[in-house]
Amino acid sequence: MPLLIHGYTYNVGPGMPYDSIGAVPLESLNPGDTVKIHYRQTPYHEKWVIARTGIQNSPIVFYGVPSGNGALPVIDGRNAVTRLQLDYWSENRGIINIGGSSIPNQTPNYIIIENLEIRSARPPYTFYNDQGNLTSYAENASTIYVVEGSNITIRNCILHDCGNGFFVAHQGKNILIEGCYIYDNGIENSIYEHNNYTEAQGIIFQYNYFSNLRAGCLGNNLKDRSSGCVIRYNWIEYGNRQLDLVDSDYPEIYNDTSYRKTFVYGNIIIEQLDEGNSQIVHYGGDSGDTTHYRHGRLYFYNNTVISKRSGNTTLFRLSTNLESCDARNNIFYVTASGNRLAMLAEYGTLIARHNWLKPNWVISHSTFQGTFIDSGGMITGNEPGFVDFNNEDFHLLSTSQCRDAGTNLAPEVFPQYNVIYQYVKHQQYENGPYDGIFDIGAFEYSAGGVVEEDGARNKGEIVISSLLTSRAIEFKSLKSGGGLRIYDAQGRIIQSVKIYDSYRLNIENIPPGVYFYILSPNKQRIGKIVLIR
Repeated sequence: MPLLIHGYTYNVGPGMPYDSIGAVPLESLNPGDTVKIHYRQTPYHEKWVIARTGIQNSPIVFYGVPSGNGALPVIDGRNAVTRLQLDYWSENRGIINIGGSSIPNQTPNYIIIENLEIRSARPPYTFYNDQGNLTSYAENASTIYVVEGSNITIRNCILHDCGNGFFVAHQGKNILIEGCYIYDNGIENSIYEHNNYTEAQGIIFQYNYFSNLRAGCLGNNLKDRSSGCVIRYNWIEYGNRQLDLVDSDYPEIYNDTSYRKTFVYGNIIIEQLDEGNSQIVHYGGDSGDTTHYRHGRLYFYNNTVISKRSGNTTLFRLSTNLESCDARNNIFYVTASGNRLAMLAEYGTLIARHNWLKPNWVISHSTFQGTFIDSGGMITGNEPGFVDFNNEDFHLLSTSQCRDAGTNLAPEVFPQYNVIYQYVKHQQYENGPYDGIFDIGAFEYSAGGVVEEDGARNKGEIVISSLLTSRAIEFKSLKSGGGLRIYDAQGRIIQSVKIYDSYRLNIENIPPGVYFYILSPNKQRIGKIVLIR
């Protein structure tokens, strides 16, 4: 059994034992220690390095305690001060650095950063370094800069107003980014800074909301050079390209067998009106040294891809003919005419099956030198059958062509990368109501409707298990002694019950429409139910 150590909790904030983060002895944190940063109305203008190590069951945690209305504590890099007892390099590259330090000097392991809004590290902003001297940020500075370290988790954070929103160097291993909101990063007129820029040995992105870059910035949204890259259940919109999955310069990454397989599934990927490059996904390499390109397979399945471009859209740019993509169970929808959609750029092998597209789509808009394989089950139509396209509700109507039109997943994805969940706007997820036959797209149709619960999984207080049938919704793992009230759109109570651990809500006789619920175990939770017949 893994060792469990109960560490010390450092409470930081108004009325707490520590009035600043820099007052905490950051150079001597131990496994199981937690630094709780409590919300206050003014930001914490501080920056620091994490270079101590936790263990599997006792990580070192930096945890933001939100305000009563859910606002996260803000860490602001502008004129930020550094604890003088620290001594670390690359100070101008991040607000929170992980690794790369003389004092302390451990290689970080099992680190969690959660519930923080981190912002503003880029020119022309400045900070006070570990010598107390005023210093300028680099253009590629980031909210969190992982210099080195393993088993790093970034959860439910807001990362914005930096050169790079989140950055991992090649000595980062087993990185998890989940439930974060990453937006408004980049440098004007530069293609080199992105919302996300990572090069790790094993990385997973899940339940995140990737939105716009800063105005006038030319970078990509999610750029990655990692081995073992998994991108699942995210909402990704804007950027020069939404996904730029290219090559690494480091042998520990490009010689890793997992470098040859990348898994992208359950995502909503949106090209907004005439935004940046016309290509949605780039897979392979961009260094020019093709010997280090991925030369593997991109598994791209059960995604909903939307392009609002008025001109051409190209789904995949595969860098060479040694890159391939298995694309199945995806919705590829363009608002322009179908002939504006191309599957590939110039190179690579695409194996397509059971995808939805508009009629008259083409293989390529360029001089095509690759291979396209239609493995069957492709569906065309004028509309995929979304609940509300204008309001970006991409769940499926009961009349959608995409219902039960999917196919089995590739054997290589099992069991680790099976489709289990689906994204909930925003930064949440829920169990997908899968019935044994996949629908096409990121959302599985359910006659019982769509459930959105405010913060359920992240807060750990209420878990909606699934939509069990067309007749009921079951709420599980509730705190005993609470109440459930259901209101219609006019605010009238249609059901009020006492709950004990779980409750099965019968919806068989409830008309279609929008309803709201309040769950009150110890404190209220408010959510929405949309019933669609």
